[in-house]
Amino acid sequence: MDKLAIDGGLPIRTKPFPAWPIYDELEERLILEVVRSGRWGGHAKLSELEEKFAAIHDAKHAVSVANGTVAITVALQAAGVQPGDEVIMPPYTFIATASSALLFGAIPVFVDVEPDSLLIDPEKVEAAITSKTKAIIAVHIAGAPANLTRLRAIANKHGLRLIEDSAQAVGARWDGVGVGAQGDLGTFSFQSSKNINAGEGGMILTNDQELADHAWSLANVGRIRQGDWYQHERIGWNLRLTGLQAAILLGQLSRLDDQMERRERNAKLLTELLDDTQGVRTLRRDPKITRHALHIFMFRIDPDLTDRVNKADVIRRLNAEGIPVGFGYISLNQNKAIINETKKWTGEERVYSCPNSERACDKEILWLSQNILLAGEPDMHDIVAGVRKVMASFQ
Repeated sequence: MDKLAIDGGLPIRTKPFPAWPIYDELEERLILEVVRSGRWGGHAKLSELEEKFAAIHDAKHAVSVANGTVAITVALQAAGVQPGDEVIMPPYTFIATASSALLFGAIPVFVDVEPDSLLIDPEKVEAAITSKTKAIIAVHIAGAPANLTRLRAIANKHGLRLIEDSAQAVGARWDGVGVGAQGDLGTFSFQSSKNINAGEGGMILTNDQELADHAWSLANVGRIRQGDWYQHERIGWNLRLTGLQAAILLGQLSRLDDQMERRERNAKLLTELLDDTQGVRTLRRDPKITRHALHIFMFRIDPDLTDRVNKADVIRRLNAEGIPVGFGYISLNQNKAIINETKKWTGEERVYSCPNSERACDKEILWLSQNILLAGEPDMHDIVAGVRKVMASFQ
């Protein structure tokens, strides 16, 4: 971060924002219980975590796994997706959404996002369906649930599986129901930056017993529930979470509601203030999003300014004012690794036009991470003061 503000004087803010992760003696006590038990792998806390996590999201079944990437891979395979099958997904997402499919030869097909929400556009999904399409991945970007009502209807109409990539959306709700429980399967990540984290880890949710059993088997070396230890009835892998991670996650979950309420209050204030700020715009929130996880607070440079205002320069100036905004993603339809891996499996170089995602990535969207939203109301005013100062410098 620059020592001087953009005008050479003192920055708007020098005070740090809340550190992450947040933990206390609860995590320490729970970890010690696992350590002293001698059962560091299949500890009872894993079952406790799965039951609690499923209940939070209105799901009947939960399967814990090693991380969020393999959670998507296992969910796709449990849903019957095979090598060569196509999986529709948005390009405005972390690379794991696509690489989890490519890991076993399923082919990502990119459908553009809505320009004002950055969530997959349901009206463009149907046009992308082919005879090879087997699944749709709805990404709840930044913690905002995608339009599960419309996507569920499209999936049902065409006999497709709907997978919810809820990596950023722990605790979020669409139309009053938890995410992860409205598709055929839903996946979550507990990687270090996530709102609930154990360094690494993942979870798969479903309301279908057969899908849950299949996912469990894939993550447990092909065993079957209630079977013998060496009874392997399909090819699977060791993708299990540990009891130590479950202990940390149970401690983290104890703060979920309080942290979500604080993020919601701060996001509401930021939205109100930024809506009254020249040069930037906030994103549309669908009224059916009854609870937003707010893993990221995203706002955009006014599209009318992007032809003369460089996004990287805006970020540099905001950082100099002590406002830690980030650049965000590179649109996956333009990612060379994804393009090359797809070509390896298909023999062709696939090009997808996703102008809304591309513009968001290259020119418009700015990020504030979830720990920023755990600060106080005066801190939100500092953020807005910094944004207003920087945007005024471009006038």
